[in-house]
Amino acid sequence: MSWWISGARSTLFTGTLALLLAAGPAGLTQTSAAPRDATAQATATAQPAPTARTQLERLDRGLTAATTEQGVFLSWRLLGNEATGHSDTGLTGTDFAVYRDGKRLATVTDSTNYLDRDGDKSSTYRVVPLVDGKPVGAGDTVTPWDKAYTDLPLQKPADGVTPAGQAYSYRANDMSVGDVDGDGALEYVVKWDPTNQKDNSQIGYTGQVYLDTYELDGALKYRIDLGKNIRAGAHYTQFLVYDFDGDGRSEIMMKTAPGTRTLSYRNNRPTGQHYITMPRADLKAGYSHDDDYRLSPQGYYDHVVDMFRRWDSQPEVKSGQWPATLEEAFGIDKRYTYPLSEADARALADYFIDVYAPSRNSNNKLRTFEGFVLSGPEYLTVFAGDTGKELQTVPYQPGRTDDGLRWGDYAAAKIEPGNRVDRALAGVAYLDGTHPSAVFARGYYTRSTVVSYDWDGKHLTKRWMADSGWTPSTNPFAQMDRFGSDPTMGTLAGQGFHSMSAADVDGDGKQEIVYGSATLDDDGSLLYSSSDVMPPGSSAPGETKPLGHGDALHVTDIDPARPGLEIYTAHENTGAPYGMALRKAEDGTALFGKFAGKDIGRAMVGDILPEQPGLEVWSPLGLYTAQGQKISDDIPGTNQSIKWAADMTTQTVRGSGDSTPVISDWKRGTVLTADGTLANNSTKGNPSLVADVFGDWREELLMRTTDSSAIRIYESTDVTHHKLYTLLHDPQYRAEVARQQTAYNQPSYTSFYLASDTDWAKVPLPRYWAPGSFDGLRDQIRAYQDTKDIAPVTAAALRLLLRNGDSDVRNGKFRAAAAALTSCAAVGLDARSGRISATANQALTHEIKLLRASLPSS
Repeated sequence: MSWWISGARSTLFTGTLALLLAAGPAGLTQTSAAPRDATAQATATAQPAPTARTQLERLDRGLTAATTEQGVFLSWRLLGNEATGHSDTGLTGTDFAVYRDGKRLATVTDSTNYLDRDGDKSSTYRVVPLVDGKPVGAGDTVTPWDKAYTDLPLQKPADGVTPAGQAYSYRANDMSVGDVDGDGALEYVVKWDPTNQKDNSQIGYTGQVYLDTYELDGALKYRIDLGKNIRAGAHYTQFLVYDFDGDGRSEIMMKTAPGTRTLSYRNNRPTGQHYITMPRADLKAGYSHDDDYRLSPQGYYDHVVDMFRRWDSQPEVKSGQWPATLEEAFGIDKRYTYPLSEADARALADYFIDVYAPSRNSNNKLRTFEGFVLSGPEYLTVFAGDTGKELQTVPYQPGRTDDGLRWGDYAAAKIEPGNRVDRALAGVAYLDGTHPSAVFARGYYTRSTVVSYDWDGKHLTKRWMADSGWTPSTNPFAQMDRFGSDPTMGTLAGQGFHSMSAADVDGDGKQEIVYGSATLDDDGSLLYSSSDVMPPGSSAPGETKPLGHGDALHVTDIDPARPGLEIYTAHENTGAPYGMALRKAEDGTALFGKFAGKDIGRAMVGDILPEQPGLEVWSPLGLYTAQGQKISDDIPGTNQSIKWAADMTTQTVRGSGDSTPVISDWKRGTVLTADGTLANNSTKGNPSLVADVFGDWREELLMRTTDSSAIRIYESTDVTHHKLYTLLHDPQYRAEVARQQTAYNQPSYTSFYLASDTDWAKVPLPRYWAPGSFDGLRDQIRAYQDTKDIAPVTAAALRLLLRNGDSDVRNGKFRAAAAALTSCAAVGLDARSGRISATANQALTHEIKLLRASLPSS
């Protein structure tokens, strides 16, 4: 596997350790001790200090082959460190030799795809990088798919029955990807939602939620059963798949509860189970994995009675902020003495449920309220991505505090306990510019909270927490203030969306959290909270109002003529200045927008009209240029976009419910019909995932089959002559892929302008560190030893030096790691020694050079 090959010139390093070869095996013990330090001292001043690098995945070549009517289409990755410059049509860097059935077929310089018109599904293919015009390494061999897609087989969970006697089955839902075992290939994490999954505003029991991790061939590594105390729905389970600790293997991080367990599998058969570790304080308090916090209608009634009995002890009642009596809160004559007796609390509960609530809205049928989880412990758990083993479990922050009373769930005409309180978001962000942090959010209609964590392999550390504070109220059954109580963060309240993005909006090299209509700086402080003047014809013309909540959020370089990134949003808030708006990402001010006075639930951006400069933006309010000129009332689809076409324009994925999904081009019409598949999340019509998971820079479409027996992965087979590194090696795009599964799935965007008119001179060349690189090089040395391209004594010496270098990197000793790599070259990368073949010599010498150049700084 030649995952680290580049097109730059080879350099043969020299050093003092070449003398060890003469010592034979006995000399190996010396290479891990004193000689390392001597070499480090000799080379420390001769080599420039390495610069800081963003941590990204070590990926393999990602070669695929698909049988088409025109022949066999091949597609593979250009890795980020292989790009060295630009041309008029793309980036320059490593070129590639294509082999069919062991014979060299072609040289590809302008792209990372090739159409073999004479190939067929019985052919075998390899793609090998070229260094100084010569093939380096062997390259993995692949055989073609029968069609332009491949199926990832799934193991559907067993059907179930709710406590109310309702039967349900399972459908594959959202997905994410990550290299969980460090082999350079991505694994696939699939969330299983029951057919009775619910929105937070919907009453009813749901089945349990499962998370499976699969290899591409369908091998199930393990299943995480979230248990009965995690409700199923788009807003409850946001799961992050990422290498947070930099060991070269992704972890999974998400909210858990008593009853969450990992089911182990071997050969796709269950072999055991392990529950998460509950905190000692919870165990001492009597909580257990057998607990069931789902409320029945009687359970909710009892909950209301208990809440009313404790009314006079609420802090807001004691402080005089809330009414002293429930009668005052409901607007009726006072008739009870406080604290309430059991009988009086029940009388008030009956009045609230049967009279007061229905008088507010006929849909307030609280006698049938069931299925919600409004109490019990909540946790945040880190799982090992390769085994599903629990690594650490901590209390989830912030906790519920109540059933939504303080979150506004009783304040609107539609009373919805458990709705706003359980709106969750999650994402990944490079808050220090180098290492990924996990970011979780709770609430966005009223109180808004965002918490970031770092994982070092052993411990979760909270980096910061941003909290708007409770939105004050003089009566939680009637109204909530617009802003939170925190003096510096209060305007964060109510500004969140059903997703959030991580992007470097201020150009300081660190990512910020674009939290809908507000943005948090990398340190968790409030960078800005957007507002604007209400226009004529609105409910409050001339007044300044927050932009508020919305459903759709897009962050990238939309207008390349303007420096920096832009944010395009659609707004649900009917009392907001805009129904849609394009804003400056650096300060949140509007470049243009349109007032709606109604809920605008969808919006999208993309290059659908190549003749127009910049990306186009659209919503139900129309199609606009990046400069705000209206083009048309007709618009493309708004559920999901995809980079599919050879010319780098944008396409959309359409089809929801029982409709067959299609990929549609605004000018060319339907370019793919995904027969036999379905989209997810009802009217949202989301694919399971859209991401550049293998092949060239274009995105793959991952859809569940109609029976959820497989995930079908489609790739574009149109030959492109644009050359670009895998999008996964752009930090913003990689973080966006990790958060795509969150709530209302939004597309993943790059940190740079990506369209049919991209100025390739402005495309950044990635500077990243890929954890696991030393392991990958050791694996390659073992492979060369197996083929007798490296003598055992030389291979052992090299592996020992690489272990030392890997240890140095883990301990932050990057100069020592660089010295270890220099020593590797000295130990035996010389074909004249007879201990290494010319093929292995050339490949390993170059890979060691690139690995050394990629090391982060101290």
